[in-house]
Parts: sequence; C-alpha cells; structure tokens
Amino acid sequence: MVEVDPALPKVRGLVKWFDPAKGFGFIVADDGGPDILLHVNALRNYGQSSVCDRAGIVVSVQQTQRGLQAVEVFEVIPPPLELEDDVGHPDITEADILALPLEPARVKWFDKIKGFGFANVFGRSEDVFIHMESLRRSGFADLQPGEAVALRILEGERGRMAIMIAAWEAGLRSAR
Repeated sequence: MVEVDPALPKVRGLVKWFDPAKGFGFIVADDGGPDILLHVNALRNYGQSSVCDRAGIVVSVQQTQRGLQAVEVFEVIPPPLELEDDVGHPDITEADILALPLEPARVKWFDKIKGFGFANVFGRSEDVFIHMESLRRSGFADLQPGEAVALRILEGERGRMAIMIAAWEAGLRSAR
C-alpha cells in the first residue's frame, strides 16, 4: 500500500466522469476550482475498480505538475437513490434497503453492454443477479470478474437480486 501524507487536504466533490477502460476520470470539488484527476489506483486502494458519474466522493489531493490529483479515496457516496420499476418490489423504501444485511460476494461476471451480470455470495451456491441500474444506483460504473463486493440482496421472482452494491471495504466497516 502507498504511504499517503496525512497532511494533504481533503476535498469533497462529485465525480464529473470516470472511464473504467481508460482508468481515470475527474472530480469537481464542491468548493470549486480546477478539476481533480481521479486515477483507478486511488479507487482500487479504496476497494472499488470504478465509480459512476455524479457520485459524491471525499479524497485527499496533491498538486502535481499536471494539476490536482486525488491521492486517497475516503468515501464514495452513491447518487441519490432512485427506486425504479426494476426493483420489482413497489413498496420498498430506501430505509428498507439500507436495513438489509451486506453479504460478502465475488463478481462472477458483469457485461456493461448487456447491462447485467452475476456474483456469488460466500458460502452460498446460487448466483445473485446484478442489474446495471442497481450498479449505477450504488455509485459504480462497472464491475470486474473476481472483484470482491458487499451486496444488499432481495428475493425476486427469478431468484436473488442485488439491490445495492458496496465496496468490499465498506462491507467490512459496516460489519464492525
């Protein structure tokens, strides 16, 4: 792990855009100023391989020859929760979702073009369906095979379905 200077300023902002294929994107600070480069390595150290546009984020930043760069990610805040019809449970609320336990899982595969994929919860044999809208709603832009995540899961008509995805480290923090 990279040693990060604890004296670096923390900045709160929004992800302007992030391209997982390119491995970088930019943050717009709440206080204004120039865009802040967000490299995938800073996200990976946090426990995510991607982040969706408009997600809130808290990072430490440093000045480089090319401008401001995020050095460490402290928090990713998904965009406001929008419960669409894809949930399959019209009466569910955000509080109901947040009350579900975070279950540790590993991504089996995810196809961004198809808009879905599957994960396996540790200790269980059945697959958990992950829809692109649940991914976006949780602050992710993409998932990689083998990536460790924490899932909030509902029973749907066709089986278990991830309604919210969190970084593995977030799942560990909530279990403490």
